[in-house]
Amino acid sequence: MQARWFGCLVAVLSAAAFVINACSVAMADDAWPSRPVRVIIPLTAGSAVDIVPRVVLEEVSKELGQSFVIENRPGATGAIAARAVAGAEADGYTLLAHSSALAIAPYTIPNAGYDPIKDFVPIAGLGLVPNVLVIAPSKNIKTLSDLVEAARGAKLTFGTIGTGSPMQIWMDRLQTSAGFSVQNVIFRGAPEALTETMTGRIDFYSSPISAALPLVRDGKLIPLAVSSSQRSQALPDVATSVELGFHGSDYNFWIGLFAPAGTSPAIVDRLNTAVAKALGKPSVAERLTALAIEPATTMSRDEFAEYVRNEVASSAALSKTFGQGSGDRPN
Repeated sequence: MQARWFGCLVAVLSAAAFVINACSVAMADDAWPSRPVRVIIPLTAGSAVDIVPRVVLEEVSKELGQSFVIENRPGATGAIAARAVAGAEADGYTLLAHSSALAIAPYTIPNAGYDPIKDFVPIAGLGLVPNVLVIAPSKNIKTLSDLVEAARGAKLTFGTIGTGSPMQIWMDRLQTSAGFSVQNVIFRGAPEALTETMTGRIDFYSSPISAALPLVRDGKLIPLAVSSSQRSQALPDVATSVELGFHGSDYNFWIGLFAPAGTSPAIVDRLNTAVAKALGKPSVAERLTALAIEPATTMSRDEFAEYVRNEVASSAALSKTFGQGSGDRPN
């Protein structure tokens, strides 16, 4: 009898503990965010992957009444930043702002150290960012056809942020379509690569339009083509690589916000709603459009998650192509 009574007491206490724990979790979710939220970014300050989250999260901070602190952790095609967030506590206070490279890097660099599907929860798409192929005026190359002809006759150097980066993927597609090869030179971010391109120390670079636009407008770099399927409103006179006759060479580069796997759906939903509100504000849309970035206002949370899954599947299928033929070397 006593043993039965004791067993019932244990069962009651266990149930009570479960209820208390569930209530504590719910209360913690309701209180979020009660302190600053850290957002880790895989590239240096000034790159598109840095600029877009800053613009959007400035408004998200106002909406949620808490600071979002940017922390730049460049390197390894974004894998360093991804690993840091994948291993963080899933409490909503450490987030990842990343790009297409999140889906690509595990298939193109050894020991990336994360799974793009299992280790993260997609929160929201932030923007679509066309790249532009740029070259210094001193190179005396005025068109993409001129560049292709030069590259067929000599091993030109091409700036990238690493194997599997969106820049390299577009270049791999262009090389396959046009029939040439280049020597990749790896940099930590767009600002450094653009500087080296302007000086002529590397031959050309595929840059997010937002980073290259001021230099193009000042005549310090010549735009040869854009990567997207359609022309960019920021550079309406610059044709796409497909328009210029290189079929199958287009590539769309995206930026999104992620949380560690296991993050409360309530927190993810609050973030998604706040991001959607931010992207819907005319002031945010104007700032992003001025940087040649298309706000991801047409994607729901589920649509963005499906988009990421498709990107990962595509990367896995094409991984053999992504790492071949370019010959990476660090700068």
